Amino acid sequence: MRPRIGITVGDPSGIGPEIVAGAILDPRVQAACEPVVYGAQNPGMFRPGEISADGGRTAYDAIVRAVHDAVRGEIAGIATGPVSKEAFAKAGLPWRGHTDLLGHLTGAVSTAMMFYTPSLVVVLATVHVPLADVPRLLTADQLERVIRLTTRELPRFGRPRPRLAVAGLNPHAGEHGLMGQEDEMVLRPVIRACRESGITVDGPFPADTLFVRAARGEFDAVIACYHDQGLIPIKLTAFGRAVNVTLGLPIIRTSVDHGTAFDIAGKGTADPGSLIEAVLLAARLAG
Repeated sequence: MRPRIGITVGDPSGIGPEIVAGAILDPRVQAACEPVVYGAQNPGMFRPGEISADGGRTAYDAIVRAVHDAVRGEIAGIATGPVSKEAFAKAGLPWRGHTDLLGHLTGAVSTAMMFYTPSLVVVLATVHVPLADVPRLLTADQLERVIRLTTRELPRFGRPRPRLAVAGLNPHAGEHGLMGQEDEMVLRPVIRACRESGITVDGPFPADTLFVRAARGEFDAVIACYHDQGLIPIKLTAFGRAVNVTLGLPIIRTSVDHGTAFDIAGKGTADPGSLIEAVLLAARLAG
């Protein structure tokens, strides 16, 4: 029996409506699941490319409905279309995106953002924060939490004994303190403690070579210190095919690896590939 997978359209003025339409018609999606779409009640009221409070609130409402149904077991998982952080803010919503919103809606104690491809998996230790704030937010407790959560969750993705690597925060992973103290004072002690507790994790490694090593199969996942450090290699190697997964939720949630693309919304050129992959992965996890 095919699982029922909820698909949220995301911001109705972005490319979400187009990629959802493409995804639900894809033969692979139809064979893998029964798609259930959550979107705007009156889609005609939204102009493509226009960031608005109504668009942010509509996207939010669709997510709430989908999460409600997933928690009740009426759908087996959720694949989400892209939302606009700016539209959320215009609507007075305090969340920066899906990850913190989904944690709030489900009561999840600990969540993390993972980007999944068959050859490269990246988990972010910090997410949508200014780069200047990363050293302050990348605490020992935060890094250990993400390492332990990733170790616990990766077996669901066919990695029963995950091998993790942590990317250094500074160039050359700090070069033994010559280019910043965080790698030696924060990252390395946490990695050592996790290893002593039985977790297979190593680092910190210079980020400029680590992702190549992981893509060649040396590691099952990389813990990146900040957003762009982890997302650049993912999007360089697999843009449009990577899947965003929220770890730590009591429900299955996958998503696209891109944003709302307001600049091309309504032009019929948006590629549904990443959403297709997200739906297929949600269906596989549900199975």
